[in-house]
Amino acid sequence: MAKSKLTAKEYLSQAYRIDIRINSKIKQAQSLRAVAEKAAAVLSHAPLGGTRNNHRMEDVIVKMVDLEAEINGDLNRLIDLKREIITVIKNVDAVELQNLLELRYLCFMTWEEIAVELNWSIRQAYYMHGEALREVDKIR
Repeated sequence: MAKSKLTAKEYLSQAYRIDIRINSKIKQAQSLRAVAEKAAAVLSHAPLGGTRNNHRMEDVIVKMVDLEAEINGDLNRLIDLKREIITVIKNVDAVELQNLLELRYLCFMTWEEIAVELNWSIRQAYYMHGEALREVDKIR
């Protein structure tokens, strides 16, 4: 979907989705590292006369490197997108709306956390969010 076709909420929410993807891939990489460590321990305890399955270890290492490259690519996209979102948010006139947008879409805070942070009721946070999204639509 092209960026111009996205609603303000969809546009701003992209960073959260990328962040979730990055965290998932990091967990996958940690899991692969654990497998590699187990394989290394098994290989180091193998009898000297036995044949070692070095290909399994190589496969795990290759997968780890590929996954880490994907994570780096996602991180670069997240950084670029956050810069773009920051530019849009800075163009919102009201500072309290900027704060709301930053807390929600860059810090990924819940509505309850935002309401406490801004000393608002949840209802007020929702209302102000609607106002902020209308401003973002105008800017975009």
